[in-house]
Amino acid sequence: MRSVNKVMLIGNLTRDPEMRQTPSGQNVTTFGLATNRKWVTKEGDQKESAEFHECVAWAKLAEICSNYLKKSSLIFVEGYLKTRSWDTPEGVKKFKTEIVVQDMIMLEKKKDNGGTEYVPAESTAPATEKAPKEEKEEPVVEEPVAEETPVVEEAVVEEPVVEEAPAESENPIDKDLGL
Repeated sequence: MRSVNKVMLIGNLTRDPEMRQTPSGQNVTTFGLATNRKWVTKEGDQKESAEFHECVAWAKLAEICSNYLKKSSLIFVEGYLKTRSWDTPEGVKKFKTEIVVQDMIMLEKKKDNGGTEYVPAESTAPATEKAPKEEKEEPVVEEPVAEETPVVEEAVVEEPVVEEAPAESENPIDKDLGL
């Protein structure tokens, strides 16, 4: 049976990235990412909500994230979900689901159409560049840094039309996959 664990997000960092090293010397960077969505209800009311995601980058990507990202940066991340668990000193088992980042692109809003289209930032560093944190040049960010996380514009989504469920013997997913 096939399965998919893939995450793609565009959002703003909620805090500066924090880089650490594992006991074996592997770099790991963590940061928070906020995504926003807007929609219109049947009654015509506009609603919006924010989701907050924990992201983890490893190895060279961890260095790049640590060196070039900062709070409120607009980025695209692609990766997968991973849940880890640990026991607290009180003996309580805790769980945390994170996005393990496999790819990251710094974005900026395109100025031509009112700032609703996202394009790769001109100041992004190539993935192969080694830039120590002390020697890095700060990327030029044309967006003003706000106290609150900016809202990422999203298309208005209408309520989905609920169709009648297929007979129990037919699985629509199997049918779509040609099974």
